[in-house]
Order: sequence, then C-alpha cells, then structure tokens
Amino acid sequence: MPPRRQPARRRTAALATVPVAVAALLGAAAPAAPGTTGASGAGDPYFPLSGNGGYHVRHYGLTLRYDTASRRLDATAVLTARATQRLTRFDLDLKGLKVTSVTVDRTTAAFRRDGQELVVTPRHALRPGREFRVAVAYHGTPEPVTDPDGSADGWIPTDDGAFVAGEPQGAMTWFPADNHPKDKASYDFTITVPKGRTAVANGVLLGQHTAHGTTTFRWRETRPMAAYLATATIGKFQVERYTTHDGIQVYNAVDAREARAAAPVLRQLPSVLQWESTLFGPYPFRAAGSIVDHAPDVGYALETQTRPVYDSAPDLPTLVHENAHQWFGDSVSLTTWKDIWLNEGFATYAEWLYTEQHGGRSAQQAFDALYARPASDGLWAYPPGDPGSGSRIFGTPVYARGAMALHELRRAVGDRDFFRVLRAWASGHRGGHGTTAQFVRLAERTSGKQLEGLFRTWLYAPGKPDSP
Repeated sequence: MPPRRQPARRRTAALATVPVAVAALLGAAAPAAPGTTGASGAGDPYFPLSGNGGYHVRHYGLTLRYDTASRRLDATAVLTARATQRLTRFDLDLKGLKVTSVTVDRTTAAFRRDGQELVVTPRHALRPGREFRVAVAYHGTPEPVTDPDGSADGWIPTDDGAFVAGEPQGAMTWFPADNHPKDKASYDFTITVPKGRTAVANGVLLGQHTAHGTTTFRWRETRPMAAYLATATIGKFQVERYTTHDGIQVYNAVDAREARAAAPVLRQLPSVLQWESTLFGPYPFRAAGSIVDHAPDVGYALETQTRPVYDSAPDLPTLVHENAHQWFGDSVSLTTWKDIWLNEGFATYAEWLYTEQHGGRSAQQAFDALYARPASDGLWAYPPGDPGSGSRIFGTPVYARGAMALHELRRAVGDRDFFRVLRAWASGHRGGHGTTAQFVRLAERTSGKQLEGLFRTWLYAPGKPDSP
C-alpha cells in the first residue's frame, strides 16, 4: 500500500518512546496462556482484538451474493480450522452483519455477539489437534471500519459496486475471520452479482456463469493468505486476461472511467514482475493482475494478494510498489503490525531500485533528498520499526525511513550481499511469516557483519539520525 492520501490520515509529530536495545523490541507478543476458551485477540499491541486464539484456519469457503442496488449482502462462510488447544468456546471477528446460524461440524452451535467478536460455543468441546468446520450464515449491509488514523477500510460501497480492501482491520466487515496476519489460509470465493457487474477476488478464476439476471464468479487462491489481503471488489469493469511467458495467469479488471489512464501502466505489468523476480526470486503465486476501480473517496491502493486493487489509475511507481508487496507483505507476512516497515519499507525501496535501474535517479539520490529534510520534518516524527500505535502505521516514517534503513544496509554490506539478503528473505519465509529480529539475523549471517547498531539507529532511535 502506498502512503494513504486522505487528509484524515495525516500524521501527528509526537515522538514515540523507544527502548534502545534492539533485541527487546523485536520479539512478538507473548501468546495467551492455554485454556478451554480461545482468546478474543491474537495479542497484537496495536490491534488487540484483531485475530483470535485457540485455533488455526486452514481454509475459507466464502459464498457471497451482493445486490448493488440495495447494497445487501447475503453470505455463508465455511471455515476449516484446527484446534491448537482444548476449546469449549472460540471467537471469530465479524463486525456489523446479522448472523442467522452457526454450525460446528454440521451441528448447531450457540453463538452471541460481543462488539466485533462472534463468540461460538460448540455443542461438544474440541480437543487439541482436531480439525473442524464452522459454517456461519449472515446478511446485512456491509460498512467499512474506521481505522485509528480516521480512514476507512473493508467493504467500501462505490457507485457501481464495492471497493474491498481490508488492511488492517477490514476483512471482518464482510466475512467472519481470524483477522490477523499471523493466521493464513487458502480461499475459495463464489460471488453472485447483478448481470453486467464483475466480481474480482484473489487467485485464479475457475469460471463464471450468467443466469436469471445474475452472474456468479468462482475464484480460488491456494497459497496461504492473510484475511486482510482478501478482496471481492465489484463493479462495471473492462476485463483483460492473458498468460505471461512464465506461466502467470493475469486478470486485469478496469473501470471504464480509468481505462485510458491505466492502459499504458498496466501494459508494463509483465516486465515489472519479471524485473522483480530477477531481484527477489520467483514470483510467489500462480496469478497476477490489477483491479482499477473508480473510487475517488478511498484515497489509497492495496496489495490484495495476486491482484492489487487501486482506487484510480495507478502510476508506474505505484504498480511497482504494490507488486513488490506480493513478495514482501503477501508471501512473507507480518507477525505483528509494529513490523509493518518490513512491508512498506521494502516496497518503497523497490520503487527506488526500479527507478535507479531504468534510467532515473539513483537510490542514493533518493536517500540524500530525504535526508536533507530538517529534523522538524514529519519524516523523523517517530521510528519506523515501532511506530507506536495503529494510527501511525501508514505514515511517511514507515515508508520512507524504512526504505532509508534498507539503503543503509545496502551501503554497509555491499550490493552482492544486500541482494542475497532480499532473495533469501523472500525464499526462506515464502508462504509464511517474518519478524524484524529474523531479518536482522539473516543480514548479519549473510554479510558476516554486526548490524545491530545500524538497525537500532534507523529503525528504533527517535529523531533524525546523525549524518550517515
């Protein structure tokens, strides 16, 4: 995701209080003690109610019917999960929609609502290690959630459908989920919309069928995906499909109002993916593409897995940025939101590298231009390695100073080891998760250098670092 553009997303300039010891800053939150009820959150300090404890979701089967005129959603979600402890009760994240029934392994289960939590009590306790299926039937008018920075994410209505982008909390506005990046699963989507609309989700399109005034689209993403990266964007789209020389299935869906501006940029997608594959390693998914909506009130794009969603026609740096996230953020996911620089700093630095290697200014020039900003500039307002709160995770320090940290690493270890680190990070954590601590260890192991001071300065020290 590029820095969000809405005025409500402006940063505050207060400094976060950060310990100086890097090791103390890099560990994930401690898991809740085991018991018979699943925790109502995954332990994230910025979003304490996001995610849940006591189970791991392996697969989501989402069947959605959306009427664009009434904005009503009728849906069923079937979650295949594995209990990680004995469970007499567990939570799902779901906000605002009316639940009509819940079953666990086809047996009716008791349920109640508690804010954004759907609390489920199965008829019989689930033993540790048991695989079970939860089916939730629900309906209503989905509405976006307001994030701590005042912006909206989730199911955002548009004049012809919906712009669906869930970072960091919005998945729960349209399906019940274990809504934290620590829990990744495969997905099947069956989405029925009025004839003339197109529903675009993640992965590969399995088929579509039109009958009785509606069209049903079936999508499948087999690679592990965090809930916030799921989409079901709906609109009147012009569709383009092709397969790249590397066998990647590309599906572009573009609002006609954005088509002219988007076309020259989207034509460069295959070459951008090929360039990124050369730097970062093989593309991690079977499918790629773009969803270019006309959603002027949204103010951002998002790296929804396999197929980023844009609120308007993207420029080339944004295309590079969102597709770099397919490696850094989507395939290799966060374990806690304070580590978001691992997503945004990396994708921003990919922009710098692309410009450098395609006849533009060098990454060093990009670094120098930023470093020239005075100490009072918002760039230095808080450290990117721990922004301090959920209201700051999309601020300039996370993106730009995060990229500056990577450039300082590159200068310290040299190009050969730097690009070895990037490729090893993407391959070693492919389909899984990573932490800043793991990245630091990888960089030190690869280069043979002690780098704790560098990362302490550029990721965790408040204020503008001394001259590099």
